Amino acid sequence: MNNKLGISAAVALVAALAVYLYSGSPDRNGQDSNRASQEVGERLVQVAVPTTLSEAAQIGKRAYDAVCADCHGENATGRNGMGPPLVHKIYEPSHHADAAFLLAVRNGVRAHHWNFGNMPPQQGLTDADVKGITRYVRELQRANGIE
Repeated sequence: MNNKLGISAAVALVAALAVYLYSGSPDRNGQDSNRASQEVGERLVQVAVPTTLSEAAQIGKRAYDAVCADCHGENATGRNGMGPPLVHKIYEPSHHADAAFLLAVRNGVRAHHWNFGNMPPQQGLTDADVKGITRYVRELQRANGIE
């Protein structure tokens, strides 16, 4: 019985640690993004915007600004209480491939890295729109050291 209790306690501790690490995730620079002390809607990370964007990323930026920025913030900086930053190591291509962006738009996303709640499916975006948005986000990420 004590062995089962010990295993249960260890599992609970690991789960609590995972929730702590992801819900108060440090920003891409390792800084504590203490969201509780920020105003709702305030940006969550600093983003260096590249001086030039590819033509595809410029088109994607327009679609991003029209549909995504309300929650994910201008230049994908995130918005406190509304949506996570997409310029963040969690969204690097090796962890969230480009197809993940299309699936998120089409199907929505169950909250799993952040505590912003579930993202609903987004209407009115074509696959080409999402490809452009993804290109824009990837160029922002590269400009901020996220490869």
